[in-house]
Amino acid sequence: MSALVADGDHHPVVIVGGGQAGLAVSHCLTRRDVPHLVLERHRVGHEWRERRWDTFCLVTPNWQCRLPGFPYRGDDPEGFMPRDEIVRYLEDYAASFGPPLAEGVGAERLTRGPGGGFRIDTVHGAVTADQVVVATGPYQRPAVPALAGRLPASVTQLHSAAYRRPDALPGGDVLVVGTGQSGCQIAEDLHLAGRRVHLSVGGAPRVARSYRGRDVVAWLDLMGHYERPIHEFADHEAVRARANHYVTGRDGGRDIDLRALARDGMRLYGRLTGVEDGVLRFAPDLRRNLDHADAVSESIKDSIDAFIDARGIAAPAEPRYTPVWEPPAEPAVLHAGEVTSVVWCTGFARDDRWIRVPVFDGTGYPVHERGVTSCPGLYFIGLPWQHTWGSGRFSGVAEDAEHLARHIGSSARPPRRAAAPYFVHPELLGT
Repeated sequence: MSALVADGDHHPVVIVGGGQAGLAVSHCLTRRDVPHLVLERHRVGHEWRERRWDTFCLVTPNWQCRLPGFPYRGDDPEGFMPRDEIVRYLEDYAASFGPPLAEGVGAERLTRGPGGGFRIDTVHGAVTADQVVVATGPYQRPAVPALAGRLPASVTQLHSAAYRRPDALPGGDVLVVGTGQSGCQIAEDLHLAGRRVHLSVGGAPRVARSYRGRDVVAWLDLMGHYERPIHEFADHEAVRARANHYVTGRDGGRDIDLRALARDGMRLYGRLTGVEDGVLRFAPDLRRNLDHADAVSESIKDSIDAFIDARGIAAPAEPRYTPVWEPPAEPAVLHAGEVTSVVWCTGFARDDRWIRVPVFDGTGYPVHERGVTSCPGLYFIGLPWQHTWGSGRFSGVAEDAEHLARHIGSSARPPRRAAAPYFVHPELLGT
């Protein structure tokens, strides 16, 4: 075993997770000369590399990639990095400061140590730490509804995390369930490839790609929306549970207008509620869901208009959105035999069962104040709305990482022995 990860070894700080959030904390601790270890179950960039489809790209402009000490330096700041470029960005980030990163070593169990501190069990042995940062992200376990079991065995089913490209699915019609960012983009990906797509539309909001001469993200950034802290909202939990607005950065960025896709042949339905006698049942809420998505998009434009007027900003006028399609009076019916595949774009659930420290509320969400839990020395990073809207994104994780590094650095103890950086477990070599 490498000197970096040895059974019984002790480290002042262990970061569990080597994605953008874990690396951001590592960078901030490195600048403060705080010895630490980063455990990454797979490889840097694994989630982006292995759980995104081929045409995936960011929905926020590249200039919002602001990892600590490593802002976007490419030649397309207004563009949207595709999947493989995102992976390279993270790999280059790790190479830029050489974190003490053990790839191929996952944490299996976290407990309090008998004399204080923490014990982290891995498949390669146990290490102890004075402080631990959990940077495993919010998307550990794909969520698929129980009604999936009622579909015929002949129907291929997969979660959005396993979707790669249209031609990897059997020929025939495809049902996409869910209209968050992944659902809408995957439905569009299939539609553009000439596949017949049936889309179950939920209540997720949408946002225009651009308005009055700028990307809407640029307006929202200028207006301070990404920096507004969660404590300013009266309904914290409701805010954290909100679905992201759907839009795309594909082909330079554009709106995703489900009405336009329906006009062009995609079949839209309300929420999927059940499967009975070979018939898929949908709630009669399609019109309401489309209207809601449009209303949210238009309300964002209202706030931009108000900001422009209040600041006296010179910006071109732009006409508002006009719906190009309306649902029929009678909801469409879909028989299970009409589709050969279902892509479940129904989100993810947290899986913190490996953490045996009582810091969770009744819903299983970690109780924290900007990542600092009630258990001294235990922290979280990379949660959506951990502190601001930008917390779970490339744009805001740097501020959260620096905040935690200040807490950690004030109480970190010297290591019992030094460790060489960047160990790659032999099983990952050559992959």
